[in-house]
Amino acid sequence: MAHTPRPDQTVVDLPTGRVRGMVEEGLTVFRALPYAAPPVGALRWRPAQPHPRWNGTRDARTDGPSAPQMYREGGDPVLGGHGEPPFDEDCLTLNVWTPAADDARRPVLVWIHGGGFVSGSGSLPIYSGATFARDGDLVVVSVNYRVGPLGYLHPDTEDDTRGSDPAGGGNHWLSDQLAALRWVHENIARFGGDPETVTVAGQSGGAVSTAALAATPQAAGLIRRVILMSPPFGLDFPTPAASLERTAAYVECAAAEDLAELRDRPWPELIGAGGGLFARTARWGYWPTPFLPVIDGVTLHHHPAEALLHGAAAGIEVLIGWTREEANFGFALDEGHAGADREQVTGRIADTFGAAAAPAVYAAYERARPGARPGDVLMDLITDELFRAPAVRFAEARAAMGRPVWAYQFDLPSPAHEGRLGAAHCLDLPFAFDNFEQWAHAPFIAGLDLAVRDGLAQTMHRAWIAFVRTGDPNHPDMPQWSPYEEGTRTTMRFDAVVGALDDLAGHARRLHEGALRRLSS
Repeated sequence: MAHTPRPDQTVVDLPTGRVRGMVEEGLTVFRALPYAAPPVGALRWRPAQPHPRWNGTRDARTDGPSAPQMYREGGDPVLGGHGEPPFDEDCLTLNVWTPAADDARRPVLVWIHGGGFVSGSGSLPIYSGATFARDGDLVVVSVNYRVGPLGYLHPDTEDDTRGSDPAGGGNHWLSDQLAALRWVHENIARFGGDPETVTVAGQSGGAVSTAALAATPQAAGLIRRVILMSPPFGLDFPTPAASLERTAAYVECAAAEDLAELRDRPWPELIGAGGGLFARTARWGYWPTPFLPVIDGVTLHHHPAEALLHGAAAGIEVLIGWTREEANFGFALDEGHAGADREQVTGRIADTFGAAAAPAVYAAYERARPGARPGDVLMDLITDELFRAPAVRFAEARAAMGRPVWAYQFDLPSPAHEGRLGAAHCLDLPFAFDNFEQWAHAPFIAGLDLAVRDGLAQTMHRAWIAFVRTGDPNHPDMPQWSPYEEGTRTTMRFDAVVGALDDLAGHARRLHEGALRRLSS
């Protein structure tokens, strides 16, 4: 069927004004499109507000600033960095990649970046939507939203940070993402997309965001499918009271009397104070999370994993997965954890399983990984506790409801750092995007066998495209992938050899089911 292109596809008229993008390698790309008003001045620590209309034609050919965040010159030894200047509070923008700004009504993929709730940007080259748009004939949208203290601090209702909006709550990041999703619904047809066929995908903190969005009543009918890559569903998200304690600690780190005093502080001071909160909240053997979503009863009523099981969200199609050694990302290169002794690790296990059960649980992990050092046991425990076991519980719950999900485990290990990273957190990202040229700065992809790398990337990338287009990730060049159902628990294993296995995460499932039973008894 022929589709009618516009005379100049790089120019699109929106309700807020005209924008001009550019053609890049056969795709039409629009960058830094504002979806909400800049959250500056009186709008700092308030829900996203509509963007005012502009006159003339807005230049959408260059990236806008990323959300303010901590930045380390030279990056880190795993990813090589996850945020690049410029940074600015005027960051509520999104990018669009489309094969053509016509009336084709293509499926839409909305990408929400992760970053531990403190870093990242939809404008990072690693999250370019070009490969998905080109290979899948999709319209792809990536979103910038507030992170760190500007997005996740829960305001004291006695100050003025909630403003006159009683629904402000404490999850300003979620108000940003919801505003972006509404923008997509209202405008994506102008870019050749179908607002009725929207998949939202995210990784790590972005996967938590994706689940929260899908379960938000205000988003009902706006999302058809979700892809949840390594959601840390094992995190304990705070209540308002607990979150306000953390806000008070942050205010102390910022040397202020209250949050209202910080409204006019330059944003670099606010980001700097976040480093102090990292130090205050760090615990040995736990993933550092100084800023977290809050179950505020206003914008978020339940844990996102639970909320995604009920109401309108229960009908959304889900693909969910994890990497085999998620926790190695943050702990394998830290000698304080990797070099832990048996007594330390057994004590950490006791936090979850109780002191009486801890030695037996340690032994079970040791049997599951022959030759494991105590540090390996620790990292397997954190992987299971934070990622694998809660993802499997979610899959089990959906299967019991008769709404099975598609589940996967990414097993291909990184050769970097003498193989210590294993199949670490984030390693599945370049395979799903199939854009390794954008990851050249990332140490954790160094040394991968190119034939294995490229073959696996093509398999995963095409599976993600198939799911976005049809709700089924199967395609002709991969083994049959069945949903995760009661009795089979089929999970696709992405490795040098790809194949579906029944109950692949059975060891973690059985161990942590037992822990839950003990805690509830």
